[in-house]
Amino acid sequence: MIKKEEVFKIGQFAKPHGVKGEISLLTTCDLFDEAEEPYVVCEIDGILVPFFVEEYRYKSDNVMLIKLEHVDTEDAAREFVNREVYYPLEGMEEDTLVGDMTWDSFVGYTVKDTREGLLGRITAIDESTINVLLHIDYKGNELLFPAAEELIVDVNHAEKEMTVALPDGLLEI
Repeated sequence: MIKKEEVFKIGQFAKPHGVKGEISLLTTCDLFDEAEEPYVVCEIDGILVPFFVEEYRYKSDNVMLIKLEHVDTEDAAREFVNREVYYPLEGMEEDTLVGDMTWDSFVGYTVKDTREGLLGRITAIDESTINVLLHIDYKGNELLFPAAEELIVDVNHAEKEMTVALPDGLLEI
């Protein structure tokens, strides 16, 4: 069984393309070029399910047309519309991984501050404003801070840990 911590979000399926089962994937990654047998993972009825990629091609910089195995009709492709698409962490080089990760991929990471130590886990990401905010369960309360690269000191993907240097006074707000 695939676990959420074994994958990271690479995009979202949009609408079917044509009548033979192809579907548009909104993404900025090009990970399939590295894999011998590429597959993607989608959450279906609360379970992460792998789907092997039969064919793929780039339509633009952020749209890929994908043909999944056993998805051979427009109606079958329609079942994937608006589903988030994940890619397995296994075998990924960290430089490639970091470049293709979305902020949602950090949900579940433990956050440590350089001065205060352990803050808590990232529980959610808010991308509704111009500044992306990380929601952290901090001592039973919700702590929000901007997901600004200048605040992030280090990220250990293997341990799912993020080290930050928060500005003075942010924890008192």
